[in-house]
Amino acid sequence: MTLAEWCVLGAVLLFLLTIVSIKWIRFRSFDNSRPRDPAFYQDALAQRALGAHQNGIETFPFFAFAVLLAEFRDSPQRLIDELALLFVIVRIAYVLTYLGDRPTLRSILWSIGFAINLVIFFMPMLKRLLPV
Repeated sequence: MTLAEWCVLGAVLLFLLTIVSIKWIRFRSFDNSRPRDPAFYQDALAQRALGAHQNGIETFPFFAFAVLLAEFRDSPQRLIDELALLFVIVRIAYVLTYLGDRPTLRSILWSIGFAINLVIFFMPMLKRLLPV
């Protein structure tokens, strides 16, 4: 498996760990028979963790598709790997800023992550212009 493919797995684990962490922290008040109970997410930190988790779910399909498209279209693997790793690093920072209630920095990081995805997605079209 390529580093980029491991990063796809990392992106999944990141959005899962984001919500699991708040459930572990507040395990006494979490009712597993009602995992979507709005009362559990009334706390500000729990709301932000849920928001980061949902955003991770929303961004994952485009990232995974972009990586696979770039790999299947024979783009430079080293560049795909580097950009995928950068995306995961940006997403980790995004989650931390979301949990830390830093909305402006969070939005900047989201935009950077989206731009990275666009570069990966369009890499097959631009591969003649890229360094090999």
